Formats: sequence, structure tokens, C-alpha cells
Amino acid sequence: MIHKNLILTALIILNSQFSILNSSAQQLVTYPAPEGAHLNADFAVQVRQAGSDWQTVPSYMAFVDEVVDTKHTVRESSMAYFDFAGEVEIAVTCNKGAIHSAQVRPLSCNIQPEINGNMLIFKLKQPRNLSVEVNGDIFGNLQLFANPLDTVPDRNRSDVIFFGAGIHKPERGKTFRIPSGKTVYIAGGAVLMGQVLVENARNVKIRGRGLIDFSIKEGLKIAHSQNVEVEGITLTQLPIGNSDGVTVRNVKSISYYGWGDGMNVFAANNIHYDGVFCRNSDDCHTVYATRKGFTGGSKNITMKNSTLWADVAHPIQIGTHGNTDKPDTIENCRYENIDILDHNEKQINYQGCLSLNAGDSNFITDISFENIRVENFRCGQLVNIRVFYNSKYCTSPGRGVENVHFKDITYNGTNAEMSVIAGYDEQRKVKNITFENLNINGQVISDGMEGKPAWYNTGDMARIMIGEHVENVSFK
Repeated sequence: MIHKNLILTALIILNSQFSILNSSAQQLVTYPAPEGAHLNADFAVQVRQAGSDWQTVPSYMAFVDEVVDTKHTVRESSMAYFDFAGEVEIAVTCNKGAIHSAQVRPLSCNIQPEINGNMLIFKLKQPRNLSVEVNGDIFGNLQLFANPLDTVPDRNRSDVIFFGAGIHKPERGKTFRIPSGKTVYIAGGAVLMGQVLVENARNVKIRGRGLIDFSIKEGLKIAHSQNVEVEGITLTQLPIGNSDGVTVRNVKSISYYGWGDGMNVFAANNIHYDGVFCRNSDDCHTVYATRKGFTGGSKNITMKNSTLWADVAHPIQIGTHGNTDKPDTIENCRYENIDILDHNEKQINYQGCLSLNAGDSNFITDISFENIRVENFRCGQLVNIRVFYNSKYCTSPGRGVENVHFKDITYNGTNAEMSVIAGYDEQRKVKNITFENLNINGQVISDGMEGKPAWYNTGDMARIMIGEHVENVSFK
């Protein structure tokens, strides 16, 4: 009897421990909006876990850029966020009227929402940065950021600068200046009404779930700094210049004004992006050399598990700016597991979802793109690789582009214009470009593909013009 009781007791303990673990794995955190925050009533967002009550998720006013007849037009959009672990059910009510069609992107997430009148419902089993689009409206949409659970630091620690829920303004001027050795925590429900500046600093962390207001251009700027981590927040832009060792994780960038690049790199090294979301009114992500007072080349730049949406210009642009008098090199840039939701650029000189344009005597080398999924963008090119001289932005042509590898690139759409690969002259060439498993609308483009006429260039099958001063382009 004692033996049986011991076994029974052990089973009860194990079952209790399992229940606790299972309970801890099912968590949901929402953040009320602070009084005075700029909200958008187009959508009502609710979230719950199985067996729990619905929780309201505030929907903030965001702004995006629509180009109409060559003119930039600011459109009202929505943004909402929450944290969770386990599985959640999300209900989005469209207050603008009945929902006739809806999609949740990136399409690679394979989320099929259930539509009921003016409400759509879907489930998530892992954190995602999403666009919820109703009746084909990509401007008045909902950017929905379903974050992983966060860990809040002790606000009383001397090395912590804590912005709790509420609206915060800088005490002096328009900038929050962050010194070395500090952890800045921007809590969910916090809105900062000023730029966060990390300049000439080391060992800084900026994290949380809050928002740097969409009215603040360059919401976070990192300059001449080392060992900086940024995680979880939402802002307009995040430029990084003359810095080393910067990690940007699960940061969301939404901009709507001219020159609204999302995440720029200027003359910086060892910059790593993971899980970012960029919807921008200019380039989403760039890597440049000497530019805007920052000097030198750029190397060791990585981006993975991210989502890019260019309402204007390029999703990824590398190489335009540098130093003609003292030439720079941009090298070792890696892009992996990325969804490109849109590219819209009518100026042919600025097209290319994946763009490498060597200007200002820059030399670009050792670049790779792997597992990139490009959806049916509105206007532009899939790939643009050039050594060029753009007199508007450059003072000389670039020196060359070499050793670029594309692997598992997928494009499904009908709007792509002809892509371009071209050098400048015999001294400034494009060399060693490899496409491996390039898939366009379900067809893999390769040098030995079935149905390719023997007299065609393989690039013709992919609508890629391979121009002059180009060597060794292969399709595997």
C-alpha cells in the first residue's frame, strides 16, 4: 500500500508540474494605449488564448506613402502589437464595412483568415510580423506585430533608463541621448516624442515593446558606437553609421515621408538584423560606404528572417555612395529567409528588389541572397546589378561588383520589368554572378533547363538582360 501511495503521489506531482509548464507556455500580454496616443479606429483588434476571454489590442495611427501620378500621398494606416507564447486566436473587425476579401501576409506564413461579415479570424502558433489587408487595400491596412514574450528589467537599477507606459518628451531639445553602459527599456504602451540617439557610446541596449512616435524622423540613430543591441520596438527609421557590433532584432520600421529609408548602414561593420519588419517610403535597407559624414567601407552585414515592403524605391540597395578620392569596399553581406511584400518604383534607374549598384568608386564583393521570397510587387525589377555613374548622387563610377550568389530566390507575379546586369567598362566589370534554383512563377531557370533554345542566353528565360562588361554569369 505504501508503495502504491508513493507511486500515486509521484504521478500527482508530475502531473502538477506538467500543468504548470503547460500553463506557462500559454501566455498572452496586451498593452493599453496611453492617454493622448494617436489611434486609428479603422480596425478593432482582439486576441485570446483557448478558454480565455478576448483582450483588446489598441490600434495606433500609422502613416504610409502612396505615389499617385508621381506625387507622394500620405495615407492613414494602422499598427497594433501584443506578446504571446503558445497559440492565440485573433479577431480583426473592420469598422469601414463588410469584408469581401482578405489576406494576411507574408503569404509564406500560409494564414487563411475566416471571414464573417465585417470580421476576420485567424490563429497564430508563433510570433509573426504581419500585414492584414481587407478588400485589396494595402494602404489602409493593419500592421500587426505578434511578438514573443518580453522580459522587463528592474527599473530601479542604476544602469536602466526606464520609459513606462505613457507619453514621454525629452527634457531638453528633441533628443534622448543615451550614454555608454545603459539599458534603455521602452515598455509596451510607451510612446517617445523624440529621437533616441546613441552616439560615441559603448555597450548599450535599447529594447521593449513601445513606440518612438511616427512623427520622429530617424527615430533611433546609432553613430560612432560599439556593441549596441536593439530589440522589439517600433519606429520610423534606424540609421547606423561608423559603428561596429550592432544587433537589431524584431524592430519594426514604418515611414511615410520623402527620404524615408528604413534601416541604413553607413560605413559600418558587423551589423546584424534578425526578424525586422520594414515598410518604408524609400529604400527599406541599404548598405553604403562613405556618406552623411560617416567615412570608410562596410563589411559583415547580415539580415535574416525579415519582411521588407518598399512603397517607393528598393527593398535592398547596396553600394551607391562612397568616396571617390579614397575608394571604399563593401563586402561580405548576407541575406537569408526574407519576404519581400512590395517594390514600387517607376524610375527605371532606381529599380530592383535586390539591387547592387556600385558608384562613387565603390567595390562590392562577396554578397549572398538565400531563400528570398518575392511577392507580386507593383512596379520594378527583380534584380539590378550594375557598375554605374549616377551624376545626381555620385561623383564617379564604381570599381566593380564581384562574387554574388543567389540561392533559392522565388518570384511569383506578373509585374516585374526586365532585370539588368551590366558593367561600366573593361576596368569596371561585373564578375562571377551565380543563380542557384532561381524560381520564377514555378519555373526553375537554369543553363540546362528544358525548352531553352540553344541560341538563347539563360538570362532571357528569366527576363534578365546581361549587358556589356559582364563575366561569368551562371544559372544552376
